[in-house]
Amino acid sequence: MKRAECYFVLRDRALDWLLQEENPSARYLALTQLLELPSNALEVHAARNDIPSVSPALHILEAQYPVSSNGTQVHGGYWIRPEAMYSPRHRATMWQVLFLAQLGTPLIPPLQRACEHILKRGRCPSTGRFVAGHASRVRLNCLDGALLWAFQRLSYTDDPRVIQAREATAREAVKHAFACTNNQYLPCAWGAVKMLHAFLDLDTKRRTADINAAIECGIELLLSKPLLEAAYPTSSSVSPLWFALAFPLTCQADLLEAMTVLALAGYAKHPYVQECLPWLLNKQLTEGKWPLERTPSKMWASFGELGCANKWVTLRALYALKLLHQAGMS
Repeated sequence: MKRAECYFVLRDRALDWLLQEENPSARYLALTQLLELPSNALEVHAARNDIPSVSPALHILEAQYPVSSNGTQVHGGYWIRPEAMYSPRHRATMWQVLFLAQLGTPLIPPLQRACEHILKRGRCPSTGRFVAGHASRVRLNCLDGALLWAFQRLSYTDDPRVIQAREATAREAVKHAFACTNNQYLPCAWGAVKMLHAFLDLDTKRRTADINAAIECGIELLLSKPLLEAAYPTSSSVSPLWFALAFPLTCQADLLEAMTVLALAGYAKHPYVQECLPWLLNKQLTEGKWPLERTPSKMWASFGELGCANKWVTLRALYALKLLHQAGMS
């Protein structure tokens, strides 16, 4: 099979499976990401509206902490307790917003309350960046990037609080060249991937000079080493997490996400990206289906069995192949 034909062949082999109504999240993502149907299409609207009523979104939302209001139960906008933003992983509030956004969940009231809770209590007062842990000084590039992407997908792109967090994150990334406290202040590829994912999700008119500078800095870091080697600066050996296909995504990035963001940035034809194609194609269980190889621990819901064909991982793989195919046609 020629690489130029690969995407459409594999997509068509998996499409009926991905469009099954029993998984409205996968159906919604396939309709919008692979078939490019508009958000106002009837089948797209119906699939998205069904996401909160089916697991895993249903089980995540059911675990949101209930409080009483005028004799009726509503949800407080957080999981476990109000101050549990980042920890415990992966049951605290920030993770649920991130996971629900990846599923394509619409901004229903419980999710909107969770977003507001984070924006009010989960940001550094001076900069607006998101905080990890109890100390307001603990800020992680990967967390900032992941949450910015989630808030943008949940219709908060132009919210002043998100804009403030986005600009502060971009400035700090360029100033410190993506250095991270968790990597002994060395540049972190995970942080670069997550920020690129958020910044490239913006249309060009929303990309300020600071954001464009951060995009350039992130691309430079990711293409400084072959992606398959992942020999970025680190105080330890290359993490095996880089080579495991994951869902849902957390702060850790994997090779597939790096391929995707570089393709979105216009570097699909770069040799470091192209040489990853055999790696991705060889990961298939059967043609058009990819397995779940890693999933976060201690979640409120299950996203599939390890080693088995997984619709969300398959969607991630097919979306990356679609981007690479489109670049090859240009």
